[in-house]
Amino acid sequence: MAAQAAAPATAGLTPPALSTAAATLSDKPLSERVVAYQIDARYDAQKHALEGSELLTYRNLTGQPQDTFPFHLYLNAFQATSTFMAEERRDREGFEFKDKYKASVGVTSLEAVGMGDVTSQMKFISPDDGNASDKTVFEVKLPHPVAPGETVQFKIKFHDQFGQVFARTGYVRDFLMGAQWFPKVGVWWQGAWNCHQFHANTEFFADFGTFDVALTVPQNEVVGASGIQLSEVKNADGSKTLTFHGEDIHDFAWTMEPEYNVVEDTFNGSMGAVKIRLLMQPGHMEQADRHMRIMKQTMKHFDEWYGPYPYKQITVVDPPHGGLRAGGMEYPTLITGDTTWWMPDGLHFVELVVEHEFGHQYWYGMVATNEFEDAWLDEGINSYTECKILNDILGKDRSAMDIWGVTVADDAQQRDDYLADTDKDPMARFAYKYMNGGSYADITYGKTATVLFNLEKIIGEDTLKRAIHTYFMRYRFTHPTKEDFLKTVEEVSGRNLRWYFDQAVYGTQVMDYEILRATSDRADWYVKDPPKEKKGETLYRTMVIVHRKGDFIAPVDVLIKWDNGESVTEQWDGQDRWVRYSYDKKAKMVSAELDPKGAARLDKDYFNNSYVEKADTRASRKLGYYWTAFLQLLSQGMAWFV
Repeated sequence: MAAQAAAPATAGLTPPALSTAAATLSDKPLSERVVAYQIDARYDAQKHALEGSELLTYRNLTGQPQDTFPFHLYLNAFQATSTFMAEERRDREGFEFKDKYKASVGVTSLEAVGMGDVTSQMKFISPDDGNASDKTVFEVKLPHPVAPGETVQFKIKFHDQFGQVFARTGYVRDFLMGAQWFPKVGVWWQGAWNCHQFHANTEFFADFGTFDVALTVPQNEVVGASGIQLSEVKNADGSKTLTFHGEDIHDFAWTMEPEYNVVEDTFNGSMGAVKIRLLMQPGHMEQADRHMRIMKQTMKHFDEWYGPYPYKQITVVDPPHGGLRAGGMEYPTLITGDTTWWMPDGLHFVELVVEHEFGHQYWYGMVATNEFEDAWLDEGINSYTECKILNDILGKDRSAMDIWGVTVADDAQQRDDYLADTDKDPMARFAYKYMNGGSYADITYGKTATVLFNLEKIIGEDTLKRAIHTYFMRYRFTHPTKEDFLKTVEEVSGRNLRWYFDQAVYGTQVMDYEILRATSDRADWYVKDPPKEKKGETLYRTMVIVHRKGDFIAPVDVLIKWDNGESVTEQWDGQDRWVRYSYDKKAKMVSAELDPKGAARLDKDYFNNSYVEKADTRASRKLGYYWTAFLQLLSQGMAWFV
């Protein structure tokens, strides 16, 4: 265990620089920079505790006087009486809180510069559920308001007690993930303060700005953090102080562990060179090339398809065994992976997680939508772009797995997840209001990805790619809403898509079409002793009934084939509950198929979409069904593991 650090030191941080561009590849600020955080923190590795002082400079761009400011205290979620833990208990039968997971953050003093000490004006609030025992949000009232366009500074002293990693943040042995660790002001958004409690299914929302952070830790620690490192000073007490600077980001996370192996490379993007810094576990070094390769491939695709990555560095953290609850997470310019020592190349967990978490640098990091209220705008769009990019890199039918002759597509896995909870919640529901964590995950990730794949078939794959590119370039650094995204898609496609969005995004309608009946009878069926059937001469009356079982109304194609090689594709608008197609032909129907091009990705049941005259009952076909069922079960297990 690393030596205990001494009392807090002064980092000598410089005043907030609201117009510099030292940590980005831009020569000017990329965001409005509403906030500037200066944090001086000293970590005690023996007690897993941190003493911090924070100077927050807040620019009042709300357009009105403000005298009350809300703050997040995320670490307080890891207590038995929090809303977070109550929701864990609700969603996970038999869940018990353990003392080792307990964590906290306490504000020991709060001063508004020029107004005096306002610690006594702090009060905990629970705007979402009224839980008086939840301590994840507090607000403070100032003696007098901050005028529009003016700036207020808060001097905050705080104490963190980290617990063993339960979700995202905490320690395991000598590994630490420092995430959501400091008091963070809420966002003035859509004409009101937005500062939700920390829930089991919610992530984060914050304003853009600058971060100047000094971390004092034991000298044997290898440290990674958001932004770029400016300096390192070794102290006489066996500690060292590292300073970091970040710009046009909305959070700051860090990690440390003595065992990290550092691997660095460079990605040359359209804005310039980006340093990729991997912090790998010693037992995972044979996978370092794999991590670096997928990072560079992913960054290239995002740069070419959606827009440039403007920061000078991206850090990829490989958590240790036992620390995977901190894995698979995203923070500005820092992500955590998720692997084990035994991970074979064909099992694409490494690629999936690293690509997905880097993708968050765009939808969570730069576009920065409200994840409390519209999680699908980040997680769902990111799941879709993940599938598209991995399909292009690894192969369309093998992007999730390609091992021992077994292949699984990432987008097929997303669809499987959607099928588990098709009608429980709409995508547009607040994240913490979903029925449970399973529905949240299946809808926010799986359904959104499937909805966008289905949308491809309506407006075209290239059109949707252009729409997402337009959305990113137009709304990065602005906190857009779901309507901003939907209207961008309509604008780029030149189509009114409300019929689709009202059902797919705002509704819980389920798409399920079936071939209810398909027959091809002789037209002279009523004759007692009809002549023997003769191909090309006997007249048949073919009838196909298509039934809309679900309540999602969408157009669908019906392909009907006859034994003389003729075929017809009917286009049904799906408005009624059923439609009948009838034909008189000197040919017998051999098949009727709904959605022959696979456009209806939201269709709940593919197995009722077709009729064939003669089913293939050979043993090989039966074994094929067993193999398909096994792959589906395996892929579902993979998704649960990730």
